[in-house]
Amino acid sequence: MRIYDIYDEENGMSVGTLLYYDKEKAFLIELPEYLDEWSAPLLFTNLVKRNIFSISRQLSLTWVRERIIPSGRQNIGSILSTHKLKSYDEMKFLELSDGRCSQDSYCIRKIDELPIYVEERMKHNLVDCLPLDGHSILCFFADDSTKKVSLNKLKDIAGVDKILKNDVLFASCSLGTDGFYITFDDAYDIPAWALYQKGRSIPLKYQDFTSFARYNILDTTDSCNILECSRQNLSYIASKNQLEPIKKNANGNLYLKRDILKSKW
Repeated sequence: MRIYDIYDEENGMSVGTLLYYDKEKAFLIELPEYLDEWSAPLLFTNLVKRNIFSISRQLSLTWVRERIIPSGRQNIGSILSTHKLKSYDEMKFLELSDGRCSQDSYCIRKIDELPIYVEERMKHNLVDCLPLDGHSILCFFADDSTKKVSLNKLKDIAGVDKILKNDVLFASCSLGTDGFYITFDDAYDIPAWALYQKGRSIPLKYQDFTSFARYNILDTTDSCNILECSRQNLSYIASKNQLEPIKKNANGNLYLKRDILKSKW
């Protein structure tokens, strides 16, 4: 991760922090809470009015693209050659200009450490997530809290209505860059701060769930050892609906330990 201060040269103040993740080529912007609609970058004014200071990856990328040479420019090939670039790279072009553009007085300055306000905010980032029945998400946060969030409480977020109507899309739920959001099919994002605000706290930690998985989920080999049977016999038991795998795989299924033990009774 690279960290940049977004600095307003005209007013002599920092107006945000730009984070860049090299592997994903992802941009994320965090704004300080002392900004108002007059001091915030124009693109983010409406968000600041609503006290939203964590900017989505899509809008962060839009801010970056407004400040660099567009990829569709007619002479882009010669520009790449001049700067000895093999391909179009938003971050490299942003660094070449120090993030300056003619529309405002902002620039970017590389810094070595996260500002305190970003560090504090990241304590509410996600470390993992799990889709549940009933269109709820189990969210594990960096501050060791665990919350259950109903997506029905987040209908005001763009795309949630589509997620609620599509079970395949809902099941694609996964962790986004550095836990700043969860994403569905890498198309619809829900920010961590919204999940944290709307979630109902559960008095369990992430380690409790990993411990459950470690001690209570068995692969085919472990299941056969407990039942003292062959893989063929185990498959036969499952085919007769006497045992239901929690996950099926061509190389072997996963089972709950309790179900394996119950099949011995």
